[in-house]
Amino acid sequence: MERILEPELMNDEQQALAYASADFEEPHNHFIELLISRVGGSLPANGLAIDLGCGAADISIRFAHAFPDYSIDACDGAKAMLAEGRRAIEKNHLNARINLIETLIDETTLENGHVDIIFSNSLLHHLHQPMQLWHCINNTVGNPDVFIMDLMRPDSDQQVDDLVKEYAYGEPEILQRDFRNSLKAAFTEEEVKQQLAEAGLSKLSVEVISDRHFIVYGKV
Repeated sequence: MERILEPELMNDEQQALAYASADFEEPHNHFIELLISRVGGSLPANGLAIDLGCGAADISIRFAHAFPDYSIDACDGAKAMLAEGRRAIEKNHLNARINLIETLIDETTLENGHVDIIFSNSLLHHLHQPMQLWHCINNTVGNPDVFIMDLMRPDSDQQVDDLVKEYAYGEPEILQRDFRNSLKAAFTEEEVKQQLAEAGLSKLSVEVISDRHFIVYGKV
């Protein structure tokens, strides 16, 4: 199945509210568990983390709870998502540790200070130019750990329908629609490996972890 692009930014207020209100307890906790298992052992006790494409900041908040001595720069280009993230951060009393930054991926600079880990969930499939993510990571000062998780494009429309039915049944229509579009906009494992090779990041590992997700991890 050929890749079909979807909008890069989630700037619709209803869309942002739907994501902020959705129950991502299981998948987002699983993200943190996988991050800890793959790169947690090499992280210093304290430092700076970068969340690229933070959305409503739910994973930044969960990372802050898991790593209480880290500060987080949480980056996103969508005002509506950042507004929801700001409310969630205030609710969790994490204003002093999570810094929200409105920026597009091609304008994000990680060259000006030491970064210990860069993580991202479900950003890559939104990008019309996916190399922007890998170039951003590759231009970071030092050799931070990287942990990226994203959707994997199915082989057919039937597989898309099956995944939506299995994992989004009962969710609001806007979430079902976005999940369907995101699956079609996602990359295959092989495409991601090709992107990493082109970016000079082949030493990062690519691992398929479910019927719809892969992770990329390692040191830059």
